[in-house]
Amino acid sequence: MALRRSELLDIRIEKMANGGNGIARHEGMVVFVPGSVSGDTVRVMVSRKKKEYAEARIIEILAPSPLRINPPCPHAEFCGGCQWQHIDYGAQLSFKQDIVKECVERIGGLIGTPVHPVIPSPKEFRYRNKMEFSFSDRRWVPRLDKPLSEFPFTLGLHVPGTFNKVIDIEECLLLPEEGSEILRSAKALLQDTSVPVYGLKSHSGYWRFLTLRYSAVSKGWLVNIITSDEKRGVLPAVAERLCKEFPSISGFVHTVNSRKAAIAAGEKESSLMGQGFLLDTIGPWKFRISASSFFQTNSLGASRLYDTIAKFAALRGSEQVLDLYSGTGTIPIYLSKEALAVTGMELNEQAVMDARVNCEINGVQNCSFIVGDIRELLKEGKATAEVVVADPPRSGMHKDVTENLLETAPGRIVYVSCNPATLARDLALLSKGYEICEIQPVDMFPHTHHVESVARLEKKGR
Repeated sequence: MALRRSELLDIRIEKMANGGNGIARHEGMVVFVPGSVSGDTVRVMVSRKKKEYAEARIIEILAPSPLRINPPCPHAEFCGGCQWQHIDYGAQLSFKQDIVKECVERIGGLIGTPVHPVIPSPKEFRYRNKMEFSFSDRRWVPRLDKPLSEFPFTLGLHVPGTFNKVIDIEECLLLPEEGSEILRSAKALLQDTSVPVYGLKSHSGYWRFLTLRYSAVSKGWLVNIITSDEKRGVLPAVAERLCKEFPSISGFVHTVNSRKAAIAAGEKESSLMGQGFLLDTIGPWKFRISASSFFQTNSLGASRLYDTIAKFAALRGSEQVLDLYSGTGTIPIYLSKEALAVTGMELNEQAVMDARVNCEINGVQNCSFIVGDIRELLKEGKATAEVVVADPPRSGMHKDVTENLLETAPGRIVYVSCNPATLARDLALLSKGYEICEIQPVDMFPHTHHVESVARLEKKGR
């Protein structure tokens, strides 16, 4: 009998899916269950029915898995920041290895490719150097005992599956402790101004996002307030009071996002207090991080990731290296001592400007950067290399990029990915000319389903 929406089922979770949900089967139908863990027996209600699968939410845990633990965060059940706090950390690592392996075999068809055990994060909690908190006029509460009109000011993290409902957060266990203190004080100061928050449905209001960045090296914070227009109004006074309360705040930045898009970035950025950047390190290298810069959010974990990249690149000092999607230059700089020269290609001009500054900070002279669309740059033959490192976005590499790599045939490719599905797809394409030798997953995001992977590819017949 076909499943129906709102139908109750008693099912056992068999394994974890890419995306973080548990997987069960009912009469041949795959059922995805968020908040579950492999080994759970749960009573669920079907919330969504598709032709080939269903989604369901937990009504009752009938028999908990031995891998299930009590999450330390009171928001863990509902917050979008962590999906796996209810799972033992060792089990999280095992699940991530399984997910990478399954994607590589099922999507990529690469049976037998070695997928090593996941390298753990040095820290399970307090590992993030950046958090983005959203303002909303729609506060989400687990049991609605007050009308929403009584919650016109909320600052926190989104509920998964909603675009305008936010859980009011007082503390985040992923952020260093002082960050939560800054969050609480900023919330109180901003709420006292009586200036309204921006509504994602009404598209009116002022406060949009609060971003906190931290440097473990300087023990300093960079605060960034994103608003809907450039009128500063009460903002300078708020910045002054917050910086006075927390001397560790080394900079306070104001960013304007007047567009409807709900992103914690904007078209105009100015510094209200102190300097508009932080200095942080990955391994022995220093990097300047502005309010809008991309930077790995787990600095200690990034050292392990980049050590793996360097190991797989196996440079001897004589190689020309090409780094695709080079961002702010972290990978080129990290490899600079082992290479003859490194060329980075990056579409974002501001990121390339940051990369050049980071080279100056570190005294690196053998890295250069080219701004432009990587597909076009490769077609034009702007750079050749014996070793290519690629760290594309979640969507993976464009087909034109993989085809160019097959044509130019560098001896070795090191592919870095934050998405096991697109990693598998791209490795399958590259396997026409390359042996997929090994894959090393690295955990940069404990208590989430996300995992980084580094793959080593060697040209066939080399």
